[in-house]
Amino acid sequence: MPPRYPRDLLGHGPTPPEAAWPGGARIALSLVLNYEEGGENNVLHGDPASEAFLSEITGAQPWAGQRHWNMESIYEYGARAGFWRLHRMLGHLPVTVYGVATALARSPAQVEAMRAAEWEIASHGLKWVEHRDMPEAEERAAIREALALHEAVTGTRPEGWYTGRCSMSTVRLAHEEAAPLYVSDSYADDLPYRVRIGDAEQLILPYTLDANDMRFAIQAGHADGASWETYLRDTFDCLHREGGRMMTVGLHCRLAGRPGRAEALRRFLDHVARHDDVWIATRADIARHWDATRPGGTAAPLSDREVGDGPTVPEMDRAAFVDRFGGVFEHSPWVAERAWESELGPAHHSAAGLHAAMARAFRAGSDEARLEVLRAHPDLAGKLAAAGRLTADSTAEQASAGLDLLTDDERAAFQRLNADYVERHGFPFIIAVRDHDKAGIMAAMERRAAHDTATERAEAERQVERIARLRLEAMAW
Repeated sequence: MPPRYPRDLLGHGPTPPEAAWPGGARIALSLVLNYEEGGENNVLHGDPASEAFLSEITGAQPWAGQRHWNMESIYEYGARAGFWRLHRMLGHLPVTVYGVATALARSPAQVEAMRAAEWEIASHGLKWVEHRDMPEAEERAAIREALALHEAVTGTRPEGWYTGRCSMSTVRLAHEEAAPLYVSDSYADDLPYRVRIGDAEQLILPYTLDANDMRFAIQAGHADGASWETYLRDTFDCLHREGGRMMTVGLHCRLAGRPGRAEALRRFLDHVARHDDVWIATRADIARHWDATRPGGTAAPLSDREVGDGPTVPEMDRAAFVDRFGGVFEHSPWVAERAWESELGPAHHSAAGLHAAMARAFRAGSDEARLEVLRAHPDLAGKLAAAGRLTADSTAEQASAGLDLLTDDERAAFQRLNADYVERHGFPFIIAVRDHDKAGIMAAMERRAAHDTATERAEAERQVERIARLRLEAMAW
């Protein structure tokens, strides 16, 4: 196979699917509380250095081989005070906890409170540490240990997974080891979507780093609660106006649990409460809803778009690809062959995407090769049509414009104009007939009759590309 581009830069495309949230809600709101306190980097936990991520200490650096008193006390605030403030505020709402397994194990009272509030407790991995350089075997073992510890501490196996500081293997490993209802290690969309992993698929519920209190702990962040509240409200209002979207708010006990930020969160929730068409739900409930209303399958494409059975465009072998798309450019399979050899990815699994790849291949062809494509097109209402020797696509296209039901005088006029055009330019008159009716085609032939060959050559190539696009759009995707 030629190189294939694995990233999906199209996703749901220009028209996202209808979410159909319960009760006719215009927006699904997911409140996520990260519980990491007691699971962060610490030599007490067997780590090589102290924590340096997401705290009040500007420019914090890991202290190799040492404990960091100030950093530890900041994390301890989250468990000792911040959690309880947020629990009092959110205890009546559906909340998803991203629980680091070792942090949960060190906080039995907090876990009991989470369970009493009937919050979903998803897995946030074994430890709140960086995974980017972790060998795959080590990360796989950590996921297994996290699952076992999570179940032992909470009494249930987690339905959701979010590592956060992940590697390029994390989503695959979580899928293979945890088989979760959803994975949230993505920030790629405002709606759930599916990814293929081997012969199976995994539902992704994208998380957020913008509507997230972590912005208080980085330079490109919020200076005060009012700024954060404004951002949350603006995000909510935009998604609510668009309708059918999901909003996630990311919280941390040691950050949003601070009094000044907690008040901003309270004001945001008051704003939300003024709307009666909001579905506040756990991430597991959102995932179950998505699976129920837009079920997937082992053959589902990367972006959860509706397509026919079989492999997606970048997954097709050469023979299958050319067999399906070789006739898109009339009698010119070389265009499909060159498109297959190019860098294809998930974004090409659509009429628009594949047309872009095939048009690039056509335009890159030699002058003579492109001319042969023009010459391969039949005359409109010509002898091949009369003899029933057109391709199925050409037959359907000419019939759609009524060219199969011409009077004798109309047929004679078409044949005269065709003959004059070919004699003048050396290739047949080409037009995307699905864009026109019989009278419009005749008028275009008469209008273009006096053009010079260079002008008509350029127009004919544009029409060939347009015909190809229409043929692709008529296929099942």
